Amino acid sequence: MQVVKEYVQRWYQSGLDPDEYICHRKHGNVVEIEEAETGKRRVVLTFCTNDVLGLSQEESVKQAAIDSILQYGTSNSSTSVLSGRIDLHRQLEDEISRFKHLPHTQLFLNAWMAMQALMDAFCHLAIPVPGFQHTRETLIMTDVLNHGCIVSALTNAGTRSGKLFGHSPRVRVKAYRHCDMEDFARKLKRYAKPNDRIMVVSDAVFSMDGDLAPLPDMIEILSNYPDSVLLMDEAHATGAIGATGRGIYEYYGLTPQHAIDRGIAPLIMTTFSKFGASVGAAISSHVAELKPLLNVSPTSIGTCSLAPPLAAAALQSIRLVQQKPEIITRLQENTRYLRSRLAAHDFTAIGETNVVPVILPSELNPKTFARELLDYGIWVSPIWFIAKPRIRITVNALHTYEEMDRLVAAMVKARELSYKPTISA
Repeated sequence: MQVVKEYVQRWYQSGLDPDEYICHRKHGNVVEIEEAETGKRRVVLTFCTNDVLGLSQEESVKQAAIDSILQYGTSNSSTSVLSGRIDLHRQLEDEISRFKHLPHTQLFLNAWMAMQALMDAFCHLAIPVPGFQHTRETLIMTDVLNHGCIVSALTNAGTRSGKLFGHSPRVRVKAYRHCDMEDFARKLKRYAKPNDRIMVVSDAVFSMDGDLAPLPDMIEILSNYPDSVLLMDEAHATGAIGATGRGIYEYYGLTPQHAIDRGIAPLIMTTFSKFGASVGAAISSHVAELKPLLNVSPTSIGTCSLAPPLAAAALQSIRLVQQKPEIITRLQENTRYLRSRLAAHDFTAIGETNVVPVILPSELNPKTFARELLDYGIWVSPIWFIAKPRIRITVNALHTYEEMDRLVAAMVKARELSYKPTISA
């Protein structure tokens, strides 16, 4: 452990460690937080929650979670494939399938597990079946800015989980430049071999840049590769983009059937930690045969199924999204308003969604800038070690114009304070 001790000491000395805050209570976007290092408490307005529709505090969502505990208890205490599947799981999967226009959905505890399960199921299938030989290699293309859950799964895609040594055909992973369709098409042509099984994986909304995958162009290019698979990770898209919050297909005026008609197998990963007032993930497909493979993947058979209150909260949330499209409209209006106010005050906000990354001048330290905003009662996320330094703001449907004005005013003051010249004695 000596190397770990020395590394962390240097890490702290370099100022790379994140500030830690503990939340004590929430009311809308007003939260009471405690600085873990000092114990100091303060009440702040948060712009760093991913609760994009504010449904985690919705009374009907909370009641659904409570009712599920009364009916099922706090845990299913088993894997789904054994004795841990409850009716809430079936209802949630069916609701997601209807919402995403793909009839077969499998639940997981989180997106990291869902992605690894997909690699196991698609690349390595399940168990040896008499008379069946799996001989075709897999080529996976990935955007260089994809989320860590995708990167982690692809890093381990070469061998089925739970096996140190695999006997499946080779899996080759290649990256293309961020949302660069010329580079994507060029590399796909370069690396694809005639008998390859091809899968392309992309965020729908990129979590650090707030921009969108060029889905129509991806479908057009992949139509030249029959039976290819296109997975869209809609973690930051569901409930946030598209007229009714259905995600990136709806945003572009499409449905997954458009990809199917072009000879492409669309997959959608939905997660519940943003729009769904919960945690967990799901993968949806039009191919019925994929679901049993996902269900017996090592991440499914080796882990307890989604707990009742989590499933119930996600189920009620997705129902509310469909019953109350006005909350989607409000989120999108808030996004446009905040981005316009930031631009009016000469802040560089990239992307186009409710994930609003603000690139600061090089002389401004995001960590210091975020601390200064706390002094004005504003809580945002500084990013300085996993992407180009920035302030990451997330807008939600509960924010008011007055609250967004407070944020921008505080940012202006913090910027002026940072640029204030020092006067020597």
